[in-house]
Amino acid sequence: NIDAERIRQRSVVTQLFNASNGSAGQRTLVAQLAVLGLVMGRYKVSKLMNEAQLISRQPGPHKYKTGGTQHPTVENKLQRQFTVQAPDQVWCGDITYVWTGKQWAYLAVVIDLYARRVIGWAISSNPDSALATKALNMAYSLRGQPKDVMFHSDQGCQYSSLAYQQQLWRKRFVQSMSRRGNCWDNAPMERLFRSYKSEWMPKQGYQNLDEATKDISYYLMSYYNQQRPHSYNGGLTPVQAEKRLNKLSGNS
Repeated sequence: NIDAERIRQRSVVTQLFNASNGSAGQRTLVAQLAVLGLVMGRYKVSKLMNEAQLISRQPGPHKYKTGGTQHPTVENKLQRQFTVQAPDQVWCGDITYVWTGKQWAYLAVVIDLYARRVIGWAISSNPDSALATKALNMAYSLRGQPKDVMFHSDQGCQYSSLAYQQQLWRKRFVQSMSRRGNCWDNAPMERLFRSYKSEWMPKQGYQNLDEATKDISYYLMSYYNQQRPHSYNGGLTPVQAEKRLNKLSGNS
């Protein structure tokens, strides 16, 4: 029955859309449907979305941060080479802010550049080096304490502080920093934060820090890593992209 099949397809599209917190657009849904064995083009997905009255949240205007004091002792070793051959070669970190009822909170995130996977994060009311260190230590533990990783960030005082640089030195990491005022030197992090704020974060912010912590944890570690197709990975999620590499290389 054609009508029954269309109803089923519309139901699946609606379920995927709702799971994305209303952020999934046609391209994302096409990729997610293909994983489920439902192959259809963007035009058909668009029609199904219209029938179900699903309107994706679109990114609004945004402003990039401007650079602070330049730290010439730390070179931009990454040089926008955002394509790497394997996990744990290059990690990127950055900090953004979210509203939590009565005050701003600060979110530090670390991603592995290979598949854009979030591997560490932390949130705090203080945007200090301890916040950045907590996110770094989570990533370091989660990835099995790798060595010789390049860690790239902007020139924020959290990353240029002596305390943070000592953390990198103890882990045998190589530090790289963006040039002052060059947001594109850390473009993958800028994109992650833009996706989070335009697709997921409540427009009015959160009620409190606890609510923010729970919601951000789900978005980063579950939805973004495991459910959301990433165009950089050819429509695979970050977790799927890493698993694909492991299969190709014969690792478990």
